[in-house]
Amino acid sequence: MAKDLAYYVKKFSPKSVVGKLGLNVNPGAPNKPILLLSIIEMITTGQILRNQIPLSAELIATFLKLWSHLEPVRKPDIGLPFYHFTSDGFWYFEMKLGFESLIAAKVKSRTPSTIRQTVEYAYLDDELWSLLQNESERTVLTHTLINSWFNERTQDIKSLLQVNAFAELQDQLQRSGGKVYQPEELEDEQAVIVRDGAFRKIVVSTYNQRCAFCGLQILDLLGQNIVDGSHIKPFSQFYDDRIDNGLSLCKNHHWAFDRFWFTINDDYTIIVSDNLREDSPNARPMREFRGDRIILPAQEQYYPRLDSLQWHREEFSRRAA
Repeated sequence: MAKDLAYYVKKFSPKSVVGKLGLNVNPGAPNKPILLLSIIEMITTGQILRNQIPLSAELIATFLKLWSHLEPVRKPDIGLPFYHFTSDGFWYFEMKLGFESLIAAKVKSRTPSTIRQTVEYAYLDDELWSLLQNESERTVLTHTLINSWFNERTQDIKSLLQVNAFAELQDQLQRSGGKVYQPEELEDEQAVIVRDGAFRKIVVSTYNQRCAFCGLQILDLLGQNIVDGSHIKPFSQFYDDRIDNGLSLCKNHHWAFDRFWFTINDDYTIIVSDNLREDSPNARPMREFRGDRIILPAQEQYYPRLDSLQWHREEFSRRAA
């Protein structure tokens, strides 16, 4: 059968979207159509630009937004449809290096954290991806999902699809300067992933996508960059997602900072451990950054907070001793 628009309209109908594994015990569960609507929304808004769909914070935020309005009674779980779509014949996984054998072994990776650890991204049939690039055909598939599953909520969904939930969360946190969380706020794994993604993007943006230690900035055409938004005081201990508890660091210097190979004075100058043996023939060695001032955000309110830096220096000294 040709994989044309009619083929995918049939695939997106209720009997097809409820897969063979797990979800057929509850044929009314809208996990899969809400995930499809989330992906279509992100393609429409330019958040997904190529046929690679990671289980990102942005996708989870979009899914949770739609779920909260369309299925407010049952608990959302994006891991179920993300995993079970592999049985529908148009959804495939690109596994991370070292986890390729899990597909052949049919290991069930259904929690968001497990999927993120093992799956690089999902991708669609080339034919479906091409259809979703065309506005009119994308609209047909969107209406198929809405009319088949949420016919009484058509107007609500159309307005929902215009709201970027992840961007709204970022704006909210940016205005408030971030947040210190209570442990009970972190029980939902999906919400934690969204929170962490928002914090890291805000911090990286605050430092203009540049490493505060070495100044490295590399961006590609998709807006991906080489730096991370890192915590000064670890989130696992302090639950502190305030922006001034963050630093933008490249992969190497993020790794080094988390292992206390360097730290930062209250005047924002760099202290490098004396316990390193370093050979760096093609880059400036870390020890040569001693006494340099880190690159700081344009807005002083986001400068690294002094109590966070003090905690990091004390831990640096303890480990050096």
